[in-house]
Order: sequence, then structure tokens, then C-alpha cells
Amino acid sequence: MIDRQSYRKALLLMICVPAMWSMAGIFTRHLDVVRGFEVTFWRSLFAALFVAATLVWQHESRVLSIIRKTGRLGLLSGLMWASMFSCFMLALTMTTVANTLIVDSVSPLLTVFFAWIFLKQKTTPRTWIAIALAFLGMVWMFAGDLSEMHDGRMAGMAVALMVPIAAAANFIIFKKAGQESDFIPTVFLGGFLSALIMLPLAWPLQASPHDIGIMALLGVFQLGLPCMLLIRAARFLSPAEISLLSLLEVLLGPIWVWIGVGEVPSQSTIVGGAIVLLGLILHEVAPLRQSEKKKQLIYSSTSDSER
Repeated sequence: MIDRQSYRKALLLMICVPAMWSMAGIFTRHLDVVRGFEVTFWRSLFAALFVAATLVWQHESRVLSIIRKTGRLGLLSGLMWASMFSCFMLALTMTTVANTLIVDSVSPLLTVFFAWIFLKQKTTPRTWIAIALAFLGMVWMFAGDLSEMHDGRMAGMAVALMVPIAAAANFIIFKKAGQESDFIPTVFLGGFLSALIMLPLAWPLQASPHDIGIMALLGVFQLGLPCMLLIRAARFLSPAEISLLSLLEVLLGPIWVWIGVGEVPSQSTIVGGAIVLLGLILHEVAPLRQSEKKKQLIYSSTSDSER
């Protein structure tokens, strides 16, 4: 049984995760030359180096045994991280941002399906409502930018589909491994494998020292650190909750760019984002209210017995 304090801390951590993910737009707006595959290469490399340094600092000489301890599930999780880090950028080179994000928004639905198949978990009505509102909001945000579905775009969307599949699978893996398992090494594996995959596509490297500095910040604060926080939060949250809260990235991204660069979001982005946010709020507030009601009932019954 998860206590409410641990749950609330995990909820706060999971809100921080997409908030950090969503800052990519601000960082990339300040890049001079580097684009596309090279961004993914440097970002993944710096994320892997940051997580590796953290593991060495925490575990010192035991770091290799900690990595091996994750076992087959850890290797599978690392492959899922690598797929998420790499396929998103690949999809953006083959189709539009709108198409990619719409496909990514099916992650909560896939997560619920995988949880039912592999964990035998049932889904509450409030979760279904939140998923429906989130998907509706995403469509509303990007419907005007959706491209025609010709062969090239469809191939890009097929690649983009690997991102929510890998994300949903990873959330299930975390739950399958249990609360005591330390899966932070899997972020290192994912970053390393992603950098390895991207290097041939990014070669020859053209990044300036200025761009490398920005991508180092991306790798640490926009990728490595939030993914580590997600693993901590996953110990106390359900896969569906993690997947739904991850959608905050799409909601917050335009806000940071608006504040930091002055790009004003469109009306459809604001309305769609509000619908997504409504679904998330309803999903998380409901259990907290139920908990408070239970506390009041317990307090009331205790007071009556004392009388």
C-alpha cells in the first residue's frame, strides 16, 4: 500500500519531468548551426555522460554491478529509452511536428492496454475520461497543422508510433521490476545506444562550441535528469498516471517558448491545451478528494466512539 505522502511527492516529481522536457524549444532556438540528427546525438551523449557520472558518484566502484543488476528487464528498458530518444527525431525528419505529436498522444491509451495485458490492471472510469480529454485536446491543438496522409508522411507517423509504444512499454517494465529496483542505469544505456545510432546519421559533425554547450544543457537538464526523476516517480504512480502526466510536455512547450522567445501560441493551442490540462486535473484531484472524505469519515466515527 502506497502512503499519501509518497504518492504526492511522486506526483510533484512527475509534474517536474514534463516541465523539464518541454524546455527543449527554448534551448534549440539558440542553436547556431547544428540541426536534426546531430542534436539528438549530442543530447543523448551528454545525457548518458551525466547519468554515468551520477552513478559513479553514488555507487563508486560498485557502478558496474549496479548496471548488471538491472538484468534483462534493464536492457529492455534501455532499448526503450533509446527508441524514444531516436525515433522522435527521425519522425520529425519524415513528417510534421503536428503529426508526430498527435501520434505521441496515444501513449496513455497504449499504456492502459499494456497494463491490462501484462499487469492485469483494470482502468478506472476517471482514467478513461482523462485519456479521452487529453487526446481531444491534442487533436484540437494541432488539427489545423495536420498534413495530408501521403506515403512519405505515413512512414514518418509509423516511425513516430515507436515513441508511445516504447514509452508505454517502459512504464510497464518499471512496474514489473518493482519498487526496490533501481532502473536509473537504464537511462544511461538508452542515451548511449541512441548516440551510437545517431552518430552515422549526424556525421560529419558541425556543431560549434556554443552549440555543444547548449546541447550539454539539453542532455543534462532536458533529458538525463528528468528521465531519472521519472524512474523515481514511477515507484509510486501507476503507468497510466505517468503516461497522462507526460503529456504536460506538449502543453508547457509553447508556454516556455512564448515566455522565453516571444512566440505567441495560437488560439487552438490555448484551447486544446486547456482541454488537456482539464483532463489531467480531474484525474488527479478526484482521488485526493476521496482520500480527504475517507479521513473525515474515520475522524467522525472515532469521535462518535469516544463519546
